[in-house]
Amino acid sequence: MLSRLPEFVDPLRFADKCRRVAGELSLTLFDRIEESLFERAGNVRVALDFGKDGRWSVVTGTVETDLVLRCQLCLDRLPWPVRLRVALGVVASLEEADHLPASYEPLLFDGGAPIRLSDLVQDELVLAIPLIPQHAACGDAAPLGPRAEKGKRENPFAVLEQLKNNDSKSS
Repeated sequence: MLSRLPEFVDPLRFADKCRRVAGELSLTLFDRIEESLFERAGNVRVALDFGKDGRWSVVTGTVETDLVLRCQLCLDRLPWPVRLRVALGVVASLEEADHLPASYEPLLFDGGAPIRLSDLVQDELVLAIPLIPQHAACGDAAPLGPRAEKGKRENPFAVLEQLKNNDSKSS
């Protein structure tokens, strides 16, 4: 096991050597989730095992953190614990991904430049954050909007109809 997290990983080489990486990454490294966060303080705990499953190179492990998101309704703090099980199969193409066992998500890697570990972790975090983060109570209190309201909807062209009627009366 590596004593500190490497900046870059080569999933094929790491899998061949059955490497394990474990440690923490600062939330400040993750720019793609920045807009969803209420605060960027804290760390992400990472424990990843690189190995083989039959002919496949795989990455398995966990990603854990306690995010504080911004509720999109009240704009206040929304604690969001994240406990992810990672199960990635390394593939060189989308065609190869079609043959990956169902228990793995594809990790596209062509064998070229190593992957930034923080990018791999950030991809997992992006998937863990809801599209519209909101407190349960805020969601219950949210207005239903015009499509969800029952009853008669106002015709947006009613004003034009009145103008037309007024114009025909004056002729």
